Amino acid sequence: MRIGIIGAGALGGTFAALLSRAGHDVEVTARGDGLAAIRGDGIRLTGGYGDVHALVAAGERLSVRPDLVLVCTKAQDAEAAITANRGLIDGSPVVVVQNGLDGVDTAARLLPRSECFGLLSLIAADHSEPGLVHVTATAESRLGRGDGPADAETARLAAVLSDAVPVRALDDFRGGQWTKLVVNMVNAVPAIVGGTLGEVVASSELLTALTASMRECVRIGIARGVRFGSLNGLDDASLRAFAELPLGEATAVPSALVARMGWESNRGSTQQSLRRGQPTEIDFLNGAVVREASLAGLAAPVNAALTALVHEVESTGRPLPAARALKALEVLDEH
Repeated sequence: MRIGIIGAGALGGTFAALLSRAGHDVEVTARGDGLAAIRGDGIRLTGGYGDVHALVAAGERLSVRPDLVLVCTKAQDAEAAITANRGLIDGSPVVVVQNGLDGVDTAARLLPRSECFGLLSLIAADHSEPGLVHVTATAESRLGRGDGPADAETARLAAVLSDAVPVRALDDFRGGQWTKLVVNMVNAVPAIVGGTLGEVVASSELLTALTASMRECVRIGIARGVRFGSLNGLDDASLRAFAELPLGEATAVPSALVARMGWESNRGSTQQSLRRGQPTEIDFLNGAVVREASLAGLAAPVNAALTALVHEVESTGRPLPAARALKALEVLDEH
């Protein structure tokens, strides 16, 4: 199958290398040093899926109409990237591999002739050098759309992608998106202080901050009428119970998540963007919780504070001392 991948970063590079290894004809889009590296020597993948050296076609835009499209840009880049390729991809099935809640809707709005799906990927990958991706944790990905049962086309595309990496068709994709959003709350705190998730979990104060953002996300989801999907060992029942726990007891949930997924050395995608000097997708992660809270007539002070702190790190180019970050998070005090 001819597969076009828009965005050859950590996840785009991972899927490109693995789909190429599985025998698919892969073309990717990239820019700058990344594009030069891929054109010169392909994509080199190391880590959890083994070593792969994939020689794939690459350009700033796709050059051939694909049978299947994967959109793997950061959330803030999706609209521009899809628009740049719209003339070639509208009408092809499109899979959005992206954090946040808006990606599939954005693709469907811009590509009215395409069937659009979302992929919840829990693969942890580090893209620290152009053309090189290191997978630090493998995981089964989930494909779906809407809030009903997975349909036949979803199952077909899941089978195609499973040629390369395990993918399962998912019922109630919206609920799964919200669970993934809860999981993605692990990104902000390590990005702010410049540490790994293992270091954050080892600090009771930083772990409390991370936990508060996750719990607030769950509470806002409940207020928005969400039924959370099963993902990463979390499900609707466990997350509703988590939302009611005192903050001190609730810290066991993210601690267990990090240990279960083997993420102790992971710095998260937000920090990876900061280290490359690129804008983060924080407005589509913690910022999404703030927007959803507003729609429910509520506030999300923890996630609002974390969003502002990540933007501060973006503007200065330097992580913040933990004490400085915690001072700004005095909204955590519970009465």
